[in-house]
Amino acid sequence: MASWVISALLLLACLFPSSVECMVRHYKFNIVMKNATRLCSTKPIVTVNGKFPGPTLVAREDDTVLVKVVNHVKYNLSIHWHGIRQLRTGWADGPAYITQCPIQSGQSFVYNFTITGQRGTLWWHAHILWLRATVHGAVVILPKRGVPYPFPKPHKEAVVILSEWWKSDVEAVINEALKSGLVPNVSDAHTINGRPGPVLSCPSQRGYTLPVQAGKRYMLRLINAALNEELFFKIAGHQLTVVEVDATYVKPFKTETIVIAPGQTTNVILEADRHSGQYTVVASPFMDAPITVDNVTATATLHYSGTLGATATTTFAIPPPKNATPVAMNFTSALRSLNSKEYPAVVPLKIDRSLLFTISLGINPCSTCVNGHRILADINNVTFVMPTISLLQAHFFNISGVFKDDFPGNPPIPYNYTGTQPTNFQTNSGTRLYRLAYNSTVQLVLQDTGMITPENHPLHLHGFNFFEVGRGLGNFNAKKDPKNFNLVDPVERNTIGVPAGGWTAIRFRTDNPGVWFMHCHLEIHTTWGLKMAFVVDNGKGPNESLLPPPIDLPKC
Repeated sequence: MASWVISALLLLACLFPSSVECMVRHYKFNIVMKNATRLCSTKPIVTVNGKFPGPTLVAREDDTVLVKVVNHVKYNLSIHWHGIRQLRTGWADGPAYITQCPIQSGQSFVYNFTITGQRGTLWWHAHILWLRATVHGAVVILPKRGVPYPFPKPHKEAVVILSEWWKSDVEAVINEALKSGLVPNVSDAHTINGRPGPVLSCPSQRGYTLPVQAGKRYMLRLINAALNEELFFKIAGHQLTVVEVDATYVKPFKTETIVIAPGQTTNVILEADRHSGQYTVVASPFMDAPITVDNVTATATLHYSGTLGATATTTFAIPPPKNATPVAMNFTSALRSLNSKEYPAVVPLKIDRSLLFTISLGINPCSTCVNGHRILADINNVTFVMPTISLLQAHFFNISGVFKDDFPGNPPIPYNYTGTQPTNFQTNSGTRLYRLAYNSTVQLVLQDTGMITPENHPLHLHGFNFFEVGRGLGNFNAKKDPKNFNLVDPVERNTIGVPAGGWTAIRFRTDNPGVWFMHCHLEIHTTWGLKMAFVVDNGKGPNESLLPPPIDLPKC
């Protein structure tokens, strides 16, 4: 066959991917400013392609994805592909100064990665400053062609992104807080797919509408893109069946209320089992600590086709109280890996390295701050200091003086973490990493403390999925608590909520060489220093080493 014919057929395959699977998918993200009106007020925001939320990236398991990001705004910026394993391609992970220098204004970078052994809902977002407030979107990974979902096939799917909205410039909000040493202002509203819905201060604004047909089945791909708040999600008059979290299948269970922390994703099945009418959809905050949150509930509408808007009967959803800890605990405890023949839960049973990390807030002196001190956060009393070049470059090219690999594997001074706290709230600062051998098995206990206040912390680990084998309230007991670990079908995630005044235990295998960030996904806590990184050395085999950096890797 003539070469031009083959080229034409390949071009047609890429233009019409439904007919032939196209293994390489190209996207272009233009970072641009766009005026947006919410809460009856207009402001310029940073967006991808002028959209808020940003475009959905769609691929199939085992596809290669190339995303060219062109930065047209004044901020330096990078994009993180949240939950993508990035096997040997840590250069494409995205956190600024961890795996790359940010893309400077007027510059571009092509993120190139392959989606290996993953399917489901993940998401992408800016990973510098607080730009992810408006720079975020969904990643939909479809199963391989011919591979069905392990649950009844939905008639239709919809992405539902939950977020926050500030009437002020978000960067100005955090900059003022850092200058004063105080807590930043909370958001002015929550949003569902970018819209708050009618609120007291702006009753005329419309919310997002999800149209459905009676008798049909829908899969909602929920993403919590909020900067600082865990959220409840409900649809009036309907139960939801949870089938997946963080792009891993779970044993299906029904619930009226979803609990979802910043960084997490949850796929649910909605049966449109009413005949007509409108049903409100609500996203409201969950906070069981004495901390100020945005109390404005975002509303959307589930609208049955054939229902006339003016005469439709509307059924209203009642959000749980913001401190409804039992609702959150019941949801979390129901999560179990599917653990089927096709999708087994390969939980590490023999552990090579056992770690205990305390999660705390702290206070350090600050002569220029309002009260003479600054609020900080830490892991094992280390407030992480960001470097000026990327840690991955320093690791790969053996650049000395950028970081130390002496991060403590246990608290420097053990104490009653959830009881009476020490009187000294000061923390140590440093760019300190924890080094792990390739293919070792790790058990990491994440322990909340009562420093200043106990709080639920959603911790995200880049480069790996992990299994949550146990959780509890109070202090972790190394002798008693492991006896109750679930080593059969624990939930598999990339972002886990450490309960306020409690602990969670996770296990993972270090099968991905590179430098991998771990941080609280409450953006204010990350800003305050609640973050660290693991450096995973290369293995011995040809496919066990970090690949060289791309030629267009941004420079600092």
